[in-house]
Amino acid sequence: MRVIVIGAGLAGLSTACHLVGSGHEVTVVERQDGPGGRGIRRTQDGFAFDTGPTVLTMPGLLADAAAAAGSRLADLIHLERLDPAYRAVYADGSEIRVRHGIEAMRDEIAATCGPDDASAFPRFAEWLRRLHDVEMPHFIDAQFDSPLDLLRSPVAAATLTRLGGFRRLGPVIRSWFRDERLHRLFSFQALYAGLPPDRALALYAVITYMDSIEGVWFPAGGMGQVPAALAAAAERGGAELRYDTSVRRLIRDANGAAAGVELDSAERLRAEAVVCTLDPPTAYRLLLPELRPPRAVRGGRYSPSAVVWHVGARGEPGPGIGHHNIHFGTEWSSAFRALVDDGRLMPSPSRLVTVPTLSEPQLAPAGHSVLYVLEPVPNLTGTVDWRREREPMRERLAIFLAQNGYPTDVVTEHLVTPLDWARDGMHLGTPFALSHTFGQTGPFRPSNLERRVPGLVFAGSGTVPGVGVPIVLISGKLAAARVRAYLPDATPPPRRTVRAPL
Repeated sequence: MRVIVIGAGLAGLSTACHLVGSGHEVTVVERQDGPGGRGIRRTQDGFAFDTGPTVLTMPGLLADAAAAAGSRLADLIHLERLDPAYRAVYADGSEIRVRHGIEAMRDEIAATCGPDDASAFPRFAEWLRRLHDVEMPHFIDAQFDSPLDLLRSPVAAATLTRLGGFRRLGPVIRSWFRDERLHRLFSFQALYAGLPPDRALALYAVITYMDSIEGVWFPAGGMGQVPAALAAAAERGGAELRYDTSVRRLIRDANGAAAGVELDSAERLRAEAVVCTLDPPTAYRLLLPELRPPRAVRGGRYSPSAVVWHVGARGEPGPGIGHHNIHFGTEWSSAFRALVDDGRLMPSPSRLVTVPTLSEPQLAPAGHSVLYVLEPVPNLTGTVDWRREREPMRERLAIFLAQNGYPTDVVTEHLVTPLDWARDGMHLGTPFALSHTFGQTGPFRPSNLERRVPGLVFAGSGTVPGVGVPIVLISGKLAAARVRAYLPDATPPPRRTVRAPL
């Protein structure tokens, strides 16, 4: 059975890998000139900028996708654990490093925050593990057809309730630790869910588990090697990947079912099913203009956005700077209120600076550095005029870098604002899609099925289960399962493992 996947980002490539392994004939069409989607690699003036996520966790999900297509992940990509995973810097000049391993992190907390918080950390880590173990199989890596599906695992739901998963994340973290710096360190991940920590459900501490307990990884060659590896696995499994190929419209048969796509070139690709990884509002506007989008798509609350400044600079960072550096501002709750409620820039913002050349110097010329600087900002429903604010933002980021020991002799750069995200098809200029409020999670999030168009399936951060590298990999797996249920007659190929040549 032939399936077309629109988009060669991580969700689309995961879908392709899982489908070729079950015997489907898969064609992936991608408008850009290579794999990666939002994380495609940009090269300029001898520097390589990986434009998407910089933090890689849960590599087992990558391995699962590669294995589904008949490849071993280790034959496609080499991953190194980052230890420390993060260097956290506070406004008072103090620092905490997120170390891998319970004992190492307990020692770090003892040295920076004192014995009481250190003694709490092993129990906190165990609580995070238990949250993960109940959430992953029952509420993340799971299909939902209606809210009633929440009741299909009553023991898991009861366990999640008993663990405090439906309390608010901020207060729960404060109940574990006394030091306010730890409150920030173990709750900032709520921003990935598009919410302030004091409003996010504690169940989103599962993100904290992924990076602070399971660990953060980095691939040899940079983050661009992640989609490259999945693309290689999909092609070795038999998928066709067509780059520089844009879809003009969805083809439907006489019964209204998905029957393929028409390209901008007017070429028609026929298929029995189509998987779309576009942001759902964009997908409905471009491919399904005759359909009224689901309520969750047209009226949902969307996450804040981010400005990302990609910098190629002469020189190297000062001593002590890590691969991932989180600089917390003086403000916390008021900063989130400004960002989320008022649609304003954060006062005294917190920022992420990733320096991938500390782990992979070949991303820049010798003696130079690549910097990835991210500041959370409102999406396009906010009050910021990005045509006027673009250059002042760049100037503030340059001053911030200089004040914190980063090289600032800029050779080349690329600044991305919400206007740029919007031009790339991301609704309201945010790459983080719908926020993860309870009413936009699980069965309440836009479904990965469009039941009015049989054979059309969605994958990516705008559908279930949500946002983040591990999560969109799962979304591809779930989308593939939907296709297999719709087209059950495909014959799986003989199982074999393809190894890379020596």
